[in-house]
Amino acid sequence: MVGGEEGSGGTLEHGTVSPVVPVILSGGAGSRLWPVSRGSFPKQFWSLLTNFTLLQDTALRGQSKGLADPVVVCNGEHRFVIAEQLRDVGIGDARIILEPVGRNSAPAIAAAAFVVAEHNPDAVLWVMAADAAIEDVPKLHVALDQAVMAASAGYLVTFGMTPTRPETGYGYIEQGAAIQDIPGVYRVSHFVEKPDKNKAAALLAQGRYLWNSGMFVVRAATFLSEIEAYEPELYACVKESVKNRKTDMDFERLDPDTFSKSPDISVDYAVAERTEKAAVVPGCFGWSDVGSWDALWELGQKDAQGNVTHGNVLLEDVSQSYVRTDGLLAAVMGVDNLVVVATQDAVLVASKDRAQDVKTLVQRMKNNNMPEADTHRLTYRPWGYYEALTAGHRFQVKKIVVRPGQKLSLQKHYHRAEHWVVVEGTALVTRGDEQVIVRENESIYLPLGSLHRLENPGRMPVTLIEVQSGSYLGEDDIVRFDDIYSRTV
Repeated sequence: MVGGEEGSGGTLEHGTVSPVVPVILSGGAGSRLWPVSRGSFPKQFWSLLTNFTLLQDTALRGQSKGLADPVVVCNGEHRFVIAEQLRDVGIGDARIILEPVGRNSAPAIAAAAFVVAEHNPDAVLWVMAADAAIEDVPKLHVALDQAVMAASAGYLVTFGMTPTRPETGYGYIEQGAAIQDIPGVYRVSHFVEKPDKNKAAALLAQGRYLWNSGMFVVRAATFLSEIEAYEPELYACVKESVKNRKTDMDFERLDPDTFSKSPDISVDYAVAERTEKAAVVPGCFGWSDVGSWDALWELGQKDAQGNVTHGNVLLEDVSQSYVRTDGLLAAVMGVDNLVVVATQDAVLVASKDRAQDVKTLVQRMKNNNMPEADTHRLTYRPWGYYEALTAGHRFQVKKIVVRPGQKLSLQKHYHRAEHWVVVEGTALVTRGDEQVIVRENESIYLPLGSLHRLENPGRMPVTLIEVQSGSYLGEDDIVRFDDIYSRTV
């Protein structure tokens, strides 16, 4: 239960509004959306609902409101993908904070709050996940204005979505009394964990319970004060990790020793369910956490039979189903209420009402050390990407694409030799003490143990086919001597 006297939220007057800084949390693997979403390239980097990725859509909501470029807190492995996707939609000055290890949402938000508070502790953080969907952004902005007013007065505000069904995949918020002089904002009576079907139906029937969106609006100073009060160990660890952070190109890397000692705890458990300052803005703007394939079916454009399709799909006598393919022809006949998802290396077929359980399959794959659980055949790197084409005993073939002006690390291998065939563009190859220009339809051989580097000096992407041969072909057989992206492994 939370409560407190009116106006106990802070020192600013109700009519004074602080500047707003979007904070985007980009973590997690989205395993319920396997096989598209995996640890190496999770759901926020995919275009699942619009022409933009979920991350881009999230960032653009702040841009369309006229807010500053966002602060993004993310896994260091994803930093170049995030920077590139934001640049692609015109956001070039985002502050990207790199977590050395995942410690859940409370430490991530605290890190962003410390960074923002260095310049303005009264700035309001608009905290949101990178992978949620919003159908009606103008309505969201109206709700945001209400939340910012309350946050400027010292409240920790969340958005409560008006429920449309007895959903078991979301937590719930009980709406309390209205807060005086701040229209549309209410006290939080209490939070409810994700319920079973019977309890969800009962909550829906009562009419005063809202879905917990996981979005928060709060002054940086308020959040830090609450974290210090309720989770002092977390406060101390994150404060020190921010103080000792390092600049890594355009990124800010938190100190690993101190950040890793922080408790692993969500913002709900750390603060929201304990604070005396919790408030909620009820909303109905088409929010979804896009957490499962049935959620994408709910949000998608349906045909006359209630099907949602994506890609090269052929249906015959199919209804109420979600069918997606990223290349292969997916032909489906005589079924209903199914999820069918095909990627280059995996196919998922599931009953739509079991879509929430896909993560159990992923866990079984991890337990069996199956690489498909976490990685795609297509692997993104800061210089471009590579795609595994085929492999056999002592050989492996890849397609490599290097963006203009980019270069791989100067490296060598102890267990394999490589043969590069350029099929598009012009490559500059360092091999030992020589530099060789390799043009389209030309090739070069790199013996085992030779020092080498691949660069793209031109204005169009370089595409080449790499044939590896040797006793061991793992990605960890790379010894780097120089890397413009500051990678050590």
